[in-house]
Parts: sequence; structure tokens; C-alpha cells
Amino acid sequence: MADEKNRPGAPPSTDHPSGPVLDDKEREVKDGPLSPADTSLASSDLEEGDVPTPNQQIATRGRIWDTVYRIWKWTPKPARYDPNNPPKFTVWMNILFAFAGCFTVSNLYYNQAILNRIAESFDVTFEKASSVATLMQAGYAAGLLLICPLGDLFPRRPFIIGLVAFTATLWLVLCFTTSFSVFAAVSFICGATTVTPQLLLPLVGDLAPAHRRASSLAIVVSGLSLGVLVARILAGVMANYTDWRNIYWFGFGVQYLVLALLYVWMPDYPSKNPEGLNYFRMLATIGHLLFTEPLLFQASLIAFLLSATFTSFWTTLSFLLSSPPYNYSSMVIGLFGLIGVVLILSAPVYSRLVIDKMVPLFSAIMGLLLELTGLIIGTSIGSFNVAGPVIQAITIDVGSQFTQIANRAAIYGIRPDARNRVNTAYMVMAFSGQLTGTAVGNRLYAQGGWVYSGSCSIAFIVFGLIVCVARGPKEKGWYGWSGGWAIRNDIPRKQRDTPIEKALEEAAGLEDSKPNQETKK
Repeated sequence: MADEKNRPGAPPSTDHPSGPVLDDKEREVKDGPLSPADTSLASSDLEEGDVPTPNQQIATRGRIWDTVYRIWKWTPKPARYDPNNPPKFTVWMNILFAFAGCFTVSNLYYNQAILNRIAESFDVTFEKASSVATLMQAGYAAGLLLICPLGDLFPRRPFIIGLVAFTATLWLVLCFTTSFSVFAAVSFICGATTVTPQLLLPLVGDLAPAHRRASSLAIVVSGLSLGVLVARILAGVMANYTDWRNIYWFGFGVQYLVLALLYVWMPDYPSKNPEGLNYFRMLATIGHLLFTEPLLFQASLIAFLLSATFTSFWTTLSFLLSSPPYNYSSMVIGLFGLIGVVLILSAPVYSRLVIDKMVPLFSAIMGLLLELTGLIIGTSIGSFNVAGPVIQAITIDVGSQFTQIANRAAIYGIRPDARNRVNTAYMVMAFSGQLTGTAVGNRLYAQGGWVYSGSCSIAFIVFGLIVCVARGPKEKGWYGWSGGWAIRNDIPRKQRDTPIEKALEEAAGLEDSKPNQETKK
């Protein structure tokens, strides 16, 4: 009976759930069974009342995902990679990356100013509500380790755009959900995928001319600092006058604005590893780089000490200012965050005038000395004079960022084909320093107050200076000063101004047809 039904030219079956087979479809099957391509029947091809077959449903979904994939991979003409005319790193592009970094890193900090409102809305304790901020930061740490290295494996334009699109879309759950467990879990995932700033910074290291690398990085870093400030202030103001979820709706909208701007203007260029690299081997190389590259180890250890000092100060500051003799309110304590404006305004200028012209190590030492001066003053008089913590806040912010920018400018020259892994090693050490500073600072403050925690921070910075002095700017080994003591960047401007297209051509595996234009190291 089955053979009778399947015989070419047999009457159409009427026992199919979708009714009699149409005459025009009968002509398609009379010559034999359908090929896989022939089964791609869209639902629009069916008449009213017809039920699509499983093959038709799969084909329809396949075409939808194919359309999404084509849109995701499509690149507007101004951003397309052309080996003969690679993308140039312009001031507009620098500002765009700073804007993108500002309003993506903000995702991590919206909740910190409104945890009390979140606790009220979900009817949980303040302690449980604070886990949202912890989970967001933990997710960010996981993203740094597991997602950021993929920037060395995939072309970064579609990778970054895909991450922003995914995070912005998932963000809707935070705007709507009434379950605290769901809110906390999605916060962790969004924290993990909010690593766009740490993908943009190595990209700036790739695209910016060497003689402007530090100042270009400083502009993006200033954008990140502004993002932290904007997130906390906007969240507090919105939660005070409107529903607290409005800050999450703001975050949703601004992320899609960032997505649209990057989609139109972000330059495309080939993967640095066109042959591909095993993911787990790539993760293993992060530790290998850290312990085989002396410059990276030196910079990362300094980053650990700076981050420990930074978080120790800011976590114990609220204890100091809320206690006698100050007894400040939470609002007044929160306004101390506005001190970060000094950093936002000064970092690009300082980087252009000093870091770009000096060897990075000299700039790092200057930043550490500035921070040490502020720590000594703040620790000495901070217990009885508010000028102490104000001076300490300014010098810690400014000195730390000046040192961090100089270190980033130095380490991005280590392995151009592995800049994301280099950045990951650096950031993992910095994040470890944050955790250490929080734990040690709180413990010492509980035991001996402001002077104890401040003295530990002074010891951290002194050790950082020892690490700097132990290895000179031109030393190839683990310690020593071979190569001289010169502090000026003595690389000829012509070499420092080597166009980035040469590096892009090398990344794409292209050979320069003109040997006399070969880039000198």
C-alpha cells in the first residue's frame, strides 16, 4: 500500500494532516524523491490552512538564521578592509572607541548605587541584594579569562559587534524580570559578556600609530573612567526620582546606540590567526606569556600592586568618612567619586605630552611617586583632616592611571599577534590585585583603622617602585639596566610613525611586494 502511495503519478493521498497535495507540488515529486534543497519550502509558499512539514519548518528557521548571519557579517563600505588602503585610526575613531567603552563598562556599575532599591523591589535583604554587584564583577572576571583571548582568534569587528548585540538583547531580562534569582543569574552572564572595553584597548594598540599609542589609549581609558562615574551618578539620580528599572532601560538603549555606531564605523581587518588556534592551547599560552616575557611580568606585577592600593583606599574610605570626626552622609561620600573628573581631563593631555615622548617605565615611575606622595599625606592627616583623603583620592586616581597607561603602551609591543592574550594576563593580575586590596584593606582597617590600611598601601607602592627600578626600560632579561638610562623615547619618529597597514598585512598573511618598504623593527 505504501508503494502505491509513493508511485509516481498515483492519486494524491488525502490522509496527510495538511490535506491533499497541491497539483503544482505533484509535478515536483513525479520524477522522484525531493533533494534536500527542494525541501526548503518557506511557510509563505503554503496556502491558507496548510501545516508546514518538519523539513519546511527547519528550512524556514535556517533561512532566518542565515539572514541574521549575513547582516552580522556585512560590513559597510567605509569600514571594509582593503589591503591596498587599510583603515586609518582617526580622531573620530578614537572618540568612538572611548564612547563605546564608556557605555559598555557602565553595565558593571549601574547596580552599585541602587542596591537598596533592588532589595526593596525583590523583597530581599541588603546582604542578598549586594550579591548582584558581586556576581556582575565575578562574571566580568570570567569574561576576561575565557572570552577576551578569543580576540586573537576571531576577526574583532564581528566578534565585538556580536558581544554587544548579545549583551544588549539579554539586558531586556534585567528590565522585565520579577525573579531575583533570574536577575542575579543574568547579571552574571551580562558581566561576562561586557568585556568590550578590554577588546577595544588592544585594538587601539593595533590601529594607533606607535608615536600616538599612549595618548590614544588614554582617551579610551578616560572613557572607561567616565563610564564608572556616569553609571553611579545616573543610577542614583534616576532611582531617586523615578523607578530604579529606568536606569536599566537607559542601559538597554545606549547599548544599542553603541551597537549601531560600531556597526557603521568600526573597521574590519583579518584575523591575526587565519589558520586558527586551539582554544585551550590559547588559554594555556596566557600563563606562558606571563612567565616568559619579563616586560609583561614586570608590568602585571605593578598593576597588581596599583589595583590593591586603589581598592583598599576606596573600600575603607566610606568607613572613615561615616565615622567621627566626619560623620558624612552616604550622598556626601558618594560625591567623592567626582574626583575622577580630574583623571578624565588630565590623562589624555599627560599621555600626549609625557608618555608618548618618554620611555614607558619613566612614566610609570612618575605615576608611582605621585601616588606615594598622596598616600603619605593622606595616611598622616586623613584621620582628622578631610584634606588628607581628598589629596589621596586625587593622587591615587591620577598616579594609578598614568602608570597603567604607560604599562599598556609598553606591553602592546610585545606580541602583536597575541595582544588580547597579553591584555588578559595583565588584567587578570590587576583584578587579583583588586580582590587582594579589598580583603587586606578591610582587615587592617578593622584592626588598626585608617593608619593601618594606609601604611599597607604605602608598602605596596614602595614595592612597585622596587619592581620598576629592578629592570630598566631596554633590558631584555629579568633584571638589570643594559641599554642605558635614557628616559626619552629615542626611536626615530619615522619608525614610530610606521603605518598600521603594514601590521595588518602581516596579520593577513600578505607579503609586501616592495622589499624596500619593509618595516624595520
